[in-house]
Amino acid sequence: MSGDLSQILPPQALAQLAREWLREDVPNFDLAGACVGSREVEAVLLCKSPGSVLAGCPFFAAVFGELGCTVEWCHAEGHTLATRTAVVRGPARYVLLGERPALNCLARASGIATRCSQLLSVARASGWRGQLAGTRKTTPGFRLVEKYAMLVGGVSTHRYDLSGMVMLKDNHVAAVGSITQAVADTHVVCGFSTKIEVECRNEAEAKEAAKAGADVIMLDNFKPEELYRVAQFLKLEFPSVLIEASGGVTTETLTQYFSANVDIISLGCLTQGCPIADFSLKEKKLQIYMALCEKVIAPLVKK
Repeated sequence: MSGDLSQILPPQALAQLAREWLREDVPNFDLAGACVGSREVEAVLLCKSPGSVLAGCPFFAAVFGELGCTVEWCHAEGHTLATRTAVVRGPARYVLLGERPALNCLARASGIATRCSQLLSVARASGWRGQLAGTRKTTPGFRLVEKYAMLVGGVSTHRYDLSGMVMLKDNHVAAVGSITQAVADTHVVCGFSTKIEVECRNEAEAKEAAKAGADVIMLDNFKPEELYRVAQFLKLEFPSVLIEASGGVTTETLTQYFSANVDIISLGCLTQGCPIADFSLKEKKLQIYMALCEKVIAPLVKK
């Protein structure tokens, strides 16, 4: 995705998250800090998962910023990585203190962005022009990171939280009594600025939701053949309604849900069970030593 996405992140939210992550990891004494002191060091950030899409830079930098360290990036977010990614500079004990929380953010965000980018490439290569979207199936306390990573990977975040859009699920409908009543009730508080989406389990529910004035119809756990048929009917009868396919969609089955009448496909696997991108942070002297071992010492050992 083009543009500097970091501009959408509130500075106070970044600072608060960075402080919470540091407080979680170092609640009292940093005992190992006693042996390294405050000499100035440079540490090189290396990507150990070549081909990963870089994401989460603002969070990584916020952690080190809280500790008075600086980060110099070799690549912009959204870039596909080889190895060398960034250089962190600051007092040794602060670089090491921030290392794990910062790496956790970057690994998680880059893993999500990589999966999103890969699946978006599959969609575009197949000729489907709808939107891939995430879900609220995020890690507690890490939602801002994970939703941000989706954007870097080129997909939609869907609703960020319960305040972002109304989604009337089966439990809402059961509590109210009908889809029609549930949509009518929420229209009163939504006004003109908030969309209403209804989760539908069959064709009858989808028709009821469209007639009730829903903006988005989610066809939940529909088999691909049934999805095509119901989506086509809804688009003919209610052209302005957005159609979302969800439930049971995986990285392996995604292509089966592509249809000109489906506007959105949401996948929980963009966050749940998503592999991380592996990174390491090595002090420059250690990196030089490791490179020397690899080029000079290792061949001698093999002989």
